[in-house]
Amino acid sequence: MSDTLSTAFVTFTLSFILVPFVLGFLRLIGFYAIVQERQCRVYVLFGKVIGVINEPGLHFLWLELGPLKALIANWLGTCHAVDLRLDQAYLRSQAVNSEEGAPMGIGIWYEMYLSDPVAFLFRNTDPRGSLAANVSNATVRCLSNLPLAEMLESRHGMSQTVREEVSPQSQEWGYKLGSVYIRKVHFRDAEMIRQIEEKVVNRLRQVTSAIRQDGSNQVNLITSTAEREAAIEFAKASALRPKIVGQALGTLVSEPDVLRAVIDVFEIQKLSETTAHLTLLPPNNPLLTSLAAEHQMPKAGTPPKEAAAKSAPVSSKVWTVTE
Repeated sequence: MSDTLSTAFVTFTLSFILVPFVLGFLRLIGFYAIVQERQCRVYVLFGKVIGVINEPGLHFLWLELGPLKALIANWLGTCHAVDLRLDQAYLRSQAVNSEEGAPMGIGIWYEMYLSDPVAFLFRNTDPRGSLAANVSNATVRCLSNLPLAEMLESRHGMSQTVREEVSPQSQEWGYKLGSVYIRKVHFRDAEMIRQIEEKVVNRLRQVTSAIRQDGSNQVNLITSTAEREAAIEFAKASALRPKIVGQALGTLVSEPDVLRAVIDVFEIQKLSETTAHLTLLPPNNPLLTSLAAEHQMPKAGTPPKEAAAKSAPVSSKVWTVTE
């Protein structure tokens, strides 16, 4: 039991106290250094660069810098940890003028990364700001006086033009320019924007009205065609009706009684569709016939309108019923 506790105590002491202390001491005297991914270390001693390490991993400084330089670099010199990761920036509304004189704004996005850590540290005090100013100047210089249509449409070509103009200058400061892309091209004058919006709205209204009128014309054409075809069919039916009725009546001529009954039925049907009054009287009864006729005649002193209504030939009809 005592051996187990002793072993655990020794392991704990070596793992958590002695080993970190030894490793820290070795780093302090410059024996080794650990470089992270996409990182670079620049060692400067007495104003002179004595070593640049840009490969990630474990590096033994006594072998790469020499025992004496590695020993005093952490005490008398400086170690600059430079970030090599890809960076990006966006410049908003760079003022340019088109060939037609329209004030335009261009938003440009670009990538950048370090290609020379020494030049980045010592050739320019603000390489990032200088690169942004260089990109802005190249954008204004290369894209001014372009035709408005080309400026609004060919963004890829403008991006390539700006990149070719900036790249040689940026490499002198340790920066290497990556992708460049024109993200936004817009008008800067508020009055011009308002006028363009009005023109676009008017054009949309015209297109909408044209589409609506074309649709109405198509509907009217279809409707008129359907009405014409229906009128033709109805006209054909109206022309065939007298022929059919005539043929039926011609067939009934051979049967006088049936023909007389059919004609009476037609006459009664027509009378029933009007406001006429129908009076049925027995046959061979002159008294009832004369009384009915007198009843239909207007009396003396009857107003003219009522007399005209009673004397109208379609107001009533007297029928005799035969046995």
